Amino acid sequence: MAISLASLQRGHGARPPKVVVYGPTKVGKSTFGAGAPAPVFIQTEEGLDGLDVARFPLATSYEEVLEAVGVLAAEDHEFRAVVLDSADWLEPLIWGKVKRDYEVDTIEAVGGGYGKGYTEALKYWRDLLDGLDYLRDHKSMTVIIIAHDEIRQMTPPDGEPYDYAALKLHKRAAAMVEEWADVIGYADLKTGIRKDDLGFNKKHARAISLGTRVLHLGKNPAFVTGNRFSMPDEIELDWSAFAEHLPPVPAVESK
Repeated sequence: MAISLASLQRGHGARPPKVVVYGPTKVGKSTFGAGAPAPVFIQTEEGLDGLDVARFPLATSYEEVLEAVGVLAAEDHEFRAVVLDSADWLEPLIWGKVKRDYEVDTIEAVGGGYGKGYTEALKYWRDLLDGLDYLRDHKSMTVIIIAHDEIRQMTPPDGEPYDYAALKLHKRAAAMVEEWADVIGYADLKTGIRKDDLGFNKKHARAISLGTRVLHLGKNPAFVTGNRFSMPDEIELDWSAFAEHLPPVPAVESK
């Protein structure tokens, strides 16, 4: 297409969102994905038996994950969301692909070391994300990537070190996924502090669950989170509650 002033665009893009939801195990991340409209799961780990959702067979290689994306891209279907569950179980499959390509036993041995294996892995991450982008752009599918969390330490130049929750991925891969996503949410159980009286003017503080599952969406030093839709800092971990804050996307027939 020729570029001219006539090609200028204005306004919000009317495309489904690309969502990353991560957090501790068994907090309800997969259930959140299952609440999306007409979802289909690409599973790299077990754990969906309790959910009545369409899913591809458990992928045991990176090629099988790409094949599932290709099927959704090439064939007619009624699915409106694709859920990759999970990214951190996909990462070893990507490393396995890199090791096979270079005929080495460990990812650290690729190209003589010095982190070159992790750099090579980014190419496969990019191919996968491009495939998911195709499903979003040409099949009008919401894309949801689920992951677990890990605790890392931040050392700011002007303050004391502190812990924060991040995607359980190699840092280079995590940075690529974070940049790709429209929404990065941290799923967790809402907690409070209970102070028990031990007597003699002594109290013991401990964290207790308040029984509510929440999704953190706003900028917060405790988590890697954020979004492009001016969403609230915290909502209930439920797709319906989440969808209330998404821009409207017109229905598009599958091609």
